[in-house]
Amino acid sequence: MSDEGYMSLALNLAKRRKGLTHPNPTVGCVIVKDGEIVGLGYHERAGYPHAEVVALEQAGEKARGSTAYITLEPCTHFGRTPPCTDALIRAGVKKVFVATKDLNPVVSGRGIEKLREEGIEVEVGLLEETARELNEDFFTFVTEKRPFITLKLAQTLDGKIATLRGESKWITSLQSRKYAHRLRAEASAVLVGIKTVIRDNPSLTVRHFPFERQPLRIVIDPELEIPIESNLVSDGEAKTLVVFTRRNPSKERELEERGVALLFMERIELKDLLVELARREVVHLLVEGGAFTVSSFLREGLWDRLVLFQAPKILGDGLTLHNLGIEGIENALRVKLVRELRIKEDKVFEYRREEESTGLRW
Repeated sequence: MSDEGYMSLALNLAKRRKGLTHPNPTVGCVIVKDGEIVGLGYHERAGYPHAEVVALEQAGEKARGSTAYITLEPCTHFGRTPPCTDALIRAGVKKVFVATKDLNPVVSGRGIEKLREEGIEVEVGLLEETARELNEDFFTFVTEKRPFITLKLAQTLDGKIATLRGESKWITSLQSRKYAHRLRAEASAVLVGIKTVIRDNPSLTVRHFPFERQPLRIVIDPELEIPIESNLVSDGEAKTLVVFTRRNPSKERELEERGVALLFMERIELKDLLVELARREVVHLLVEGGAFTVSSFLREGLWDRLVLFQAPKILGDGLTLHNLGIEGIENALRVKLVRELRIKEDKVFEYRREEESTGLRW
């Protein structure tokens, strides 16, 4: 197997845990000795051994004089676990391939430098683009102190996201909805507005395949209207956070008794909310709707990725996105198509901000 092949294997190992390691990065590692794979590892979740340590333990004595293929620069600091650079040095690894540097300021090249100081040969950049995309949410989180933001929309061929009565079940196929659950699985939290809760009574959980963790469910609910009998309050399937501005002591008490977390804000400013979510270790935020909520994020430029599901249906009259404050074509929000796939009769388009595809800056 080639160097690229070993690194590709390490990346595939890491992808198994995508969305499960937050607030840590997703990492995979392969240890090779004399052309034989002697150790495989991935970071399972925060607080558990890192990928390098898992692979080294599997390799045992065979790690001495081996080559390690790691999807992310090894850490040098004590966090929930000891630094991985020390483990690689103690094991006697001879050479390390690093797919991409860690943009976390507490690491940021120090791991590579320390390995080289100990006489270990290090090569950086093998399959770097894939590795950076794998951890783009983590990189955004540690460098910009906010969650990586994915906006999700499902619409008809003529751009309608619901009927005039607000009905949106179901615009897309079951297969597309299963794919959407993959997006939930990658996220730390899923956010909707109160109108979506009242109209659709969603669960906002990962249900279409086995998954070890459910994302935090967030509702923007200024008037604290969320029904006590709604799934987000009563089902117990995942934690729910309600963001509100109008005090209602009896309703607050009832919600808290049912395990719902509350966040009072004098005024809901999305930027302030994102700072608070980052403080709560929300690395990746998926905004699922509705029209007003998604439009608000678009209008304020608070997004990194837009995933658009398009069904071959036409509604004519129906609901669309709200006013984005755009007055002329020349001011239209420009996006860059980075991925397209077909799911049964539906199409899925993944877009990034054209002007800065690596993420927004405040």
